[in-house]
Amino acid sequence: MPTSAAHRAALLAATVVLLAAGCSDGGDDAAEPPKESGPSGRPALTAQKLSWAPCPPPSAAEGGGPAPSALPGGGAWQCSFLQTPLDWSKPEGETIELALIRAPARDASRRIGSLVFNFGGPGGSGVTGLPSFAEDYETLRGRYDLVSFDPRGVGRSDPVECLGDRELDAYYALDFTPDDAAEERTLSDAQKKYAAGCEKDSGPSLPHVGTENAARDMDLMRRVLGDEKLHYFGISYGTELGGVYAHLFPKNVGRAVFDAVVDPEAGVEDGALGQAKGFQLALDNFAQDCVDRGDECTLPGSTVAEIETFITDLLASLDKKPIAGIGDRKLTQTQATNGIAQALYSKEFWTYLEQGLDAAEGGDGALLLSLSDSMNGRSQNGSYSNIQAANAAINCVDFKERYTLGQAKERLGEFREASPVFGDFMGWSLAGCSQWPVQGTWEHPDVSAPGSAPILVVGNTGDPATPYEGARAMVNALGKGVGVELTYEGEGHGAYNGGSACVKKAVDAYLLDGKVPKSGTVCK
Repeated sequence: MPTSAAHRAALLAATVVLLAAGCSDGGDDAAEPPKESGPSGRPALTAQKLSWAPCPPPSAAEGGGPAPSALPGGGAWQCSFLQTPLDWSKPEGETIELALIRAPARDASRRIGSLVFNFGGPGGSGVTGLPSFAEDYETLRGRYDLVSFDPRGVGRSDPVECLGDRELDAYYALDFTPDDAAEERTLSDAQKKYAAGCEKDSGPSLPHVGTENAARDMDLMRRVLGDEKLHYFGISYGTELGGVYAHLFPKNVGRAVFDAVVDPEAGVEDGALGQAKGFQLALDNFAQDCVDRGDECTLPGSTVAEIETFITDLLASLDKKPIAGIGDRKLTQTQATNGIAQALYSKEFWTYLEQGLDAAEGGDGALLLSLSDSMNGRSQNGSYSNIQAANAAINCVDFKERYTLGQAKERLGEFREASPVFGDFMGWSLAGCSQWPVQGTWEHPDVSAPGSAPILVVGNTGDPATPYEGARAMVNALGKGVGVELTYEGEGHGAYNGGSACVKKAVDAYLLDGKVPKSGTVCK
């Protein structure tokens, strides 16, 4: 897979958590909105001035690599740091730095303000993500400064770290769908070691990396950027973060778009089950495409059922005996399942999935392992970003529910019924926070936002990671007159970058001209 494509897919794929914590959904007992809509904090923070400078190469926690290339049409990306309280309940206390990146608006005379992006995860680096998607948002840069950031615990922003690179190689190769008591003990011991590593390396930060603190960071960011309202584009987990922001600061919401929408009303178990169904639907669509192409498809089988039986048989064989992968690393069942899931995030990656499955049948697991590495944030040089460590830390501090392996095991039947391929993995993943050293906050986030400006909520009917039903749930939870639903009948995770001119036209018209589409509009 080309490096740029792999990086884009890794950002999108952070939502699924087959290996660490449960999926990113989550309660009614979130904090009440403050009486004042502005952020608390000492004046030194709200009055701070950002020092923008050329961007350095990404840190190891951000994924490494070269500094971002020039902006489309020329010009340089600008980077800075924002000081914010470590603990928003103690705004006068210790501070941390959040890494920011900016592309100034092309037409300063018609500039609306800043448009802040969160690309999902939780755990995705916005500092590396925004340049990766730059061309997709070039129209919006006509009138906005495009801004993104590494949320607390992510990338260059006080990153959560858990294990070293070689330890992570071993961890991600483990069997996360144990077949007997011995394998269950092995998995439990590995999860305990992972959580202990997080506590050792990142302990003081772990209680404070949750979504509510990140939302308060965004309101401070709004103030420091000089914007009266927060104009926002949230994707995947970014929709949950945006919903929590709207709940806390409804009067500060400007023009906001939620794309690839997390269901704010689903708990951990319902959310994981929804993802199992979503990935199965995407796999069904992939297999149907293969059937429709006839002899052009290299996979065995002339029906969807036959192709998926081939896939389940392949995974079962890998459970017994891994095959050659990359270097001395073999492709295990866990990594193959991750690789399949990774390729389902975008229809443009289906060709890699077909090639990877075909090669694995012949004993070559390199491509599926490469896809799995992309999901886990592993670079070709063997170093890992902190995308999965941050994902686990944020999920586990957000959500109260703690499932033991035994409790996860009891629920496997329903998960297997939802997906023969992904059910076991999503079912066992319920126990991802069982060893976590920090208690969770809510059962699911409160995103009710009475008094907010309209928020455009875009759902994709073929989305594997944030199933389409989440968009309607978000519209209802935001409240009457706030959520505006736009449906895209397509494939992949997210709609704005899914190739639909209809979706782009509607979103651009809202963000650039304030034209709110009719709720219920459908794009094909």
